[in-house]
Amino acid sequence: MEMRAFGKTGLTCSAIGFGCGRTGGLLLNGSPEERRRAMRAALDGGINWFDTAEAYGSEGALGELLAEVPEDPHVSTKVTIDPAAPDHAGQVVAHGDACLQRLGRDRVTIMQFHNRVDPYEEGRGFSAEQMLAPGGPIEGLERLRDAGKAQFIGFTALGDVPSLLEVIGSGRLNSAQVFYNFVNPSADRAMPAAWTGQHLTGVLDACERQGMGTIGIRVLVGGVVPEGNAVGRVSMMTKETDKDTEVRKTEAALKAIGGGFGSRAQTGLRFALACKRLSLCMVGIGAPDHVDEALIAEAAGPLPASALEALEGIYKNNFGLG
Repeated sequence: MEMRAFGKTGLTCSAIGFGCGRTGGLLLNGSPEERRRAMRAALDGGINWFDTAEAYGSEGALGELLAEVPEDPHVSTKVTIDPAAPDHAGQVVAHGDACLQRLGRDRVTIMQFHNRVDPYEEGRGFSAEQMLAPGGPIEGLERLRDAGKAQFIGFTALGDVPSLLEVIGSGRLNSAQVFYNFVNPSADRAMPAAWTGQHLTGVLDACERQGMGTIGIRVLVGGVVPEGNAVGRVSMMTKETDKDTEVRKTEAALKAIGGGFGSRAQTGLRFALACKRLSLCMVGIGAPDHVDEALIAEAAGPLPASALEALEGIYKNNFGLG
């Protein structure tokens, strides 16, 4: 297993992490035996990071699994609060305490803020000003860290890009979850003029300047890469797209890359692994064999330059969508 530095935190993380969310869903839908088998395969394969969130409903299951093993891997979780309710910092602390109780832990490696940073999204989003204000969400994360309940603090870097960059530039956070896959790799680069999708350009640059650890999320396009059009409900995490568009772009990307790089899922993961500015790539696990497949992809290494170059043509013509 390749090990990577997690920004300037001093942590070392496996190149891939075990995602405990709804997209994979093993910790929600799998049997106890399947869960144990997947965790054992992950730990034996060198995976040292498990990610959950209160919104996923999997913290209790993860805590039970971790209590059964001798290893003590990194654990990250996330809180979601109500922008309309008062005392944002207090809400974060209360939600963080509840996360720890469900996990059965006194401390997590990273406590993350899960709401979008977007002043234009009513009901869930926060502006950068609200994030950074006294009594704001980041202050709540800082209280949890200062109380020893989180080693580091971070956030999910989704929403309005100028607002995201302002929050990252504050230097108050240690990590960011970054949207990245072969359909939308814009967090790491500028995209050609014809390419469509939400431009996240500058996000990884900003994280790098602050020495933040970065967690690649949606590296398999929310399950579209392995399952194609057969994938179930897919929530759109970025703007300017929809499920049908993501499916069509995924198929065009896989066709451009060609075969010889493993399964569809392995090909998608190997693309994400080629981005060395991601500290780790989080993979949603839905079955024990998903762990095996991820480990095979990691052992094979990042996609070669020839495969990455093949994608440039479809970016320039917007995946042939016109």
